[in-house]
Amino acid sequence: MQDNLESVKIFRQKYREEKISKHYYGWRHFTLTTILSIAIISISFFRLRDVQSLEWLTIPLTFLYANIAEYFGHIGPMHHLRKPFGLMYQRHTKEHHVFFTDKYMEFDSSKDFKAVLFPIVLVLFFFGLIGIPSWLLLYWLFSSNVAWLFSMTAVAYFLNYEWLHFAYHCSEESWLRYIPGLKKLRQLHLHHHNQKLMSRYNFNITYPIGDILFGTYYKASTKPTNQL
Repeated sequence: MQDNLESVKIFRQKYREEKISKHYYGWRHFTLTTILSIAIISISFFRLRDVQSLEWLTIPLTFLYANIAEYFGHIGPMHHLRKPFGLMYQRHTKEHHVFFTDKYMEFDSSKDFKAVLFPIVLVLFFFGLIGIPSWLLLYWLFSSNVAWLFSMTAVAYFLNYEWLHFAYHCSEESWLRYIPGLKKLRQLHLHHHNQKLMSRYNFNITYPIGDILFGTYYKASTKPTNQL
C-alpha cells in the first residue's frame, strides 16, 4: 500500500514538472470553463421564442444523448488506444488514472486541477467541431428553438460533467459533501479509479444511465454486473 502511494506521489511530481506550466492557475481554468459555459447557456436561453410543447422534448432527449455519448467516449477512446484519439487515451488512461487512484483521489493543490478539467483549447475545439454543425443541422431539420434548446442542454450537461468530476477529486471533508447525492456518485467514480475495475466498470462520470443500460454498473455493496 505504501509503495503504491509513493509511486503516485512520484508520478504526480513528474507530471507537475513536465505538464503544468508555472503560469497555470487552476482556479482561473475552472472559472473560465464555468463562465464560457454559462455564457453559451444564457445566449441559448434568451434566443428561445414561443417554444412549442414538442420542442421542450429536446431537453430530456439531449440529456440522454449526452449521457450515452459520455459513456461511449469514456469506455472507447479514453480507455482503448485508437489512432485518431491517441492524445485522449494518453491524457486519461496513462495520466489521469495514474495521477488519481482509489487510494489517492484528492487534489494536493489547485495546480492539480489540470489533471481533471478539459483544456480550454480542447473545449473550444469540440464546441466548434461538434456544437456548431449540430446546431445548424437541428435548425435546418426542425427549428431554431430545437437548436437553441439542444445547445443550452448540451453545454449545461458538459458543465455539470466538469463540476461533478472536479468535486469527486476534492477533499471528502469539503463542504461539497453536503450536496445531496454527491457522496454516492463520488463512490461510483472511486470504484472506477480502482486499477482492477477501471477498464470494465462505471464509465459514466455523471449519472450511471449508460452503465446501467450496458451492464457496466458496479457498486461495492453488490456484485458487478459481470463477475470479476
